[in-house]
Amino acid sequence: VKLVESGGGLVQAGGSLRLSCAASGSISSIGAMGWYRQAPGKQRELVADITYGGVTNSVASVKGRFTISRDNAKNTVDLQMNSLKPEDTAVYYCKAYIGNGYSRNYYWGQGTQVTVSS
Repeated sequence: VKLVESGGGLVQAGGSLRLSCAASGSISSIGAMGWYRQAPGKQRELVADITYGGVTNSVASVKGRFTISRDNAKNTVDLQMNSLKPEDTAVYYCKAYIGNGYSRNYYWGQGTQVTVSS
């Protein structure tokens, strides 16, 4: 099982980026999926997550600016980020709870850098 993120980059404050994460491999089911971020010198933190049924949760600092969505048929989860701020600069990681028919585990992507300039 592998998670691959894409869509990071450099953007000016106030701009937008869309992150995508695709799960592949021996997958029988995917439960919750989410996006986390880690800024230099800080701990990794939850940004937003979404259940299989589409119930979402996000950290207060991104509410109203970031939107998480998923496509269960394609095994993907996206994060639309609007009104970006310099403090959103971090490496963003995708995480998913995936079953392969024998067991279920949490998997992480390799991360994608998001840099917001002021």
